[in-house]
Amino acid sequence: QLAGLEPPSSVQGKSFANGLRNVSSVSREYIFAEHNWHDYAAHDRAVRDGRYLYIRNSFPEYPATPPADAVRSLSYDSMQALEAAGMLPDHQRQCFLYPRAAEELYDLHADPHSLRNLAADSGLADVRSRLSGALDEWIVSTQDKIPVPLTPDRFHRRLGTQLDKPINTLDRSGLPTLEKIPHKIPPQGVEIEKGKLDALGHRLQALQIAMELPQARGALSADVSALVKGVQWAVDLGEFYSPSHVDIAKSVLGEAERRVALLAAGKNDWTRSTGLVVRGYYSSIDGSPQPYGLEIPENFDFEKPAPLYVWLHGRGDKTTDMHFIHQRMTRKSQIAPADAIVVHPFGRHCMGFKSAGEIDVLECVQHVSQQYNIDPRRVVLMGFSMGGAGAWHVGAHYADHWVAVGPGAGFAETKEYNRMQPENYPAKYVQTLWGMYDVPNYVRNLFNLPVVAYSGELDKQIQAARVMERAFEAEGSKLPHVIGPGMGHRYHPDSLAQILKQMDEAVQQGQSEIPKKVKLQTQTLRYNRMHWLKVTGLAKHWQDSRVDAEIVDSQTYHLTTRNVTALTLDPALSLNGATIKIDDQVIQIPRTKALQISEAVYLTKAKGSGEEEAWKRAASEPKGLVKRPGLQGPIDDAFLSSFLVVLPSKKSANPNVERWVHFELKHFLHRWKTLYRGVPKVKWDKDVSQEDVRTNNLIVFGDTRSNTLLQLVMQKKESLPIQWNQQSLVVNGKTYESDSHVPVMIYPNPLNQQKYIVLNSGPTHREGHDRTNSLQNPKLPDWSVIDLSSPPTDIVPGRIVDTGFFNEVWK
Repeated sequence: QLAGLEPPSSVQGKSFANGLRNVSSVSREYIFAEHNWHDYAAHDRAVRDGRYLYIRNSFPEYPATPPADAVRSLSYDSMQALEAAGMLPDHQRQCFLYPRAAEELYDLHADPHSLRNLAADSGLADVRSRLSGALDEWIVSTQDKIPVPLTPDRFHRRLGTQLDKPINTLDRSGLPTLEKIPHKIPPQGVEIEKGKLDALGHRLQALQIAMELPQARGALSADVSALVKGVQWAVDLGEFYSPSHVDIAKSVLGEAERRVALLAAGKNDWTRSTGLVVRGYYSSIDGSPQPYGLEIPENFDFEKPAPLYVWLHGRGDKTTDMHFIHQRMTRKSQIAPADAIVVHPFGRHCMGFKSAGEIDVLECVQHVSQQYNIDPRRVVLMGFSMGGAGAWHVGAHYADHWVAVGPGAGFAETKEYNRMQPENYPAKYVQTLWGMYDVPNYVRNLFNLPVVAYSGELDKQIQAARVMERAFEAEGSKLPHVIGPGMGHRYHPDSLAQILKQMDEAVQQGQSEIPKKVKLQTQTLRYNRMHWLKVTGLAKHWQDSRVDAEIVDSQTYHLTTRNVTALTLDPALSLNGATIKIDDQVIQIPRTKALQISEAVYLTKAKGSGEEEAWKRAASEPKGLVKRPGLQGPIDDAFLSSFLVVLPSKKSANPNVERWVHFELKHFLHRWKTLYRGVPKVKWDKDVSQEDVRTNNLIVFGDTRSNTLLQLVMQKKESLPIQWNQQSLVVNGKTYESDSHVPVMIYPNPLNQQKYIVLNSGPTHREGHDRTNSLQNPKLPDWSVIDLSSPPTDIVPGRIVDTGFFNEVWK
């Protein structure tokens, strides 16, 4: 207009020409504004008159994050640090609020910086109503709509960096794809209406964004992320088994939203709650949030050291994270010991509390002990059905963790439970690997503490206790076994009361800090410790190995061993000047100032001058390229501690190898998520750092052409005990064609011999073994050669043409 032109009809707004000519003129009653996507999802609308500003936030569950360039600034870093410490002034906290106010109203005359929200002021209700109505009319007149779906974030809300795209590995073989192996646990759920899933998805997205707020990222973040993960995976993996289970998702999300709001405000109300409480922790294996449930008595004294009862749940193929969490939010268990906390580990869902499941039990106890005042010498382990099997196995393998163990039903070994006959036994190496988890092989460990078994009189799973009765008797002991009269697969109330009474008696007595007698039995250095005794070397793995040790007096120790070549006596003992009699041999520890009470004594068995093996004192535990605790195999052992999957960035020279590697890689990643309930850490070969090598077992997929990290390993002077190039593969002195054979193996990593390297394998039990938890055991030893002429199945990764165990020096 100032130029003498008339604006076209498509241009909104009013001319400000009159305002330039006369500053006191009024051209409009209201000014409208909008805030849409700017690096981050947003949809906010505002209207103001001459005095008041009204704002409507369409998604108050999304924080008011500034643009990404501002997030990357030093100023924002400082604000986040102050907010995390609870020191940021209220008027600077607006971008960290969760949830934000859905409506805001400011008096710009009295509050020009818009710091005091007056939307809830009843005295301004008419103003708020008038401005809200004006905004509604403007929205209708401009046909303003909220986009569905909302444009997602493109940048990280805490770091300001561009969000990473998911790593996508492609099969570049050009060959027909191999047939996918369907997973059996958990089963596929029912179809849920898209609108309901979208609504859950929106809440999940908002929660994941809110979890990046400074105060939400603190020590209690797992208490929220475990809940969020539970619902997210139910949506992603189809784990709704009834349309009504959407309500379960809403309930779990509601608690997650409530907790995030408290954390964002620097508060929490659940760490000292009584009753049913769900919490979470981050796994040391893959960093995934894992849930657990607590039952805390109403008048519990949080200051007083308390007993802890660990209850292992039964099998529930459909009881995935979300369903487990909801059960633990709403259902009491069968036991309620007075003045004690009951903890329910998730156990990675349905694994019989083996592998990552057993580590979950231990880490649950550790986390609860960090959060509450738990007496470490009064921790009870109990369980029923699958949980009873878990109590047998975890109780026997980690016997010094518990003051008493009460297994109910379940299974205790593999062969008899599955009614195997010699004609259908698996391969010999699979039978050898039963020694990993079959409890009779560890029965003497249970002589270190009270054990009370339970079976229903009519329950087929009485078989487990009968097997263990025989194992006890074979070692000259007797298993206390309570049988519920007339009961099938459940507790008789009187029987449970009797068992709990016996557990309580053990709790009242507590564990001895230094037991006078210790018995240790094992077949592998994975399970090598009992109180003050640690076995650090075996003559041969997968054979019966044992130590019986006794403190005769404060300066005299008697030990007898079988198949043991190295052991350590704990520094808590009085070892300065001690006399140690071991296998009829006497070792005198000199009394010297150099041997302080904090020092352990190391003993090793080696050939003497007469070529006979004899015990002697050593300077340390075994070192170098020998099998030792945590570095003894088999392949599955690599997945009981932190691991990193190393992807091949290049194409294999052989199409068959390329296709098989990518199939097995995707199969492993999917199986870890669906069965093991976690997401493995993954990197391309070229991105693996020295810190990654230092802190992780490396799970390397590919061959010597496709995986650059494997190339580096094979170039080391002390490399893997194989030869592998584009033409041939040499393993155990045998030569195979590289275009149709692949090695799978575990070995101390030549780049860091304190950690493993695994070639082309995840955990070795597969979908065909999931029908019973008793079969979810290692199925391959330390090394194997796979013939790719047979495709992978739900039992094997291909045709196994050779396989075996390395000896005690990894030969």
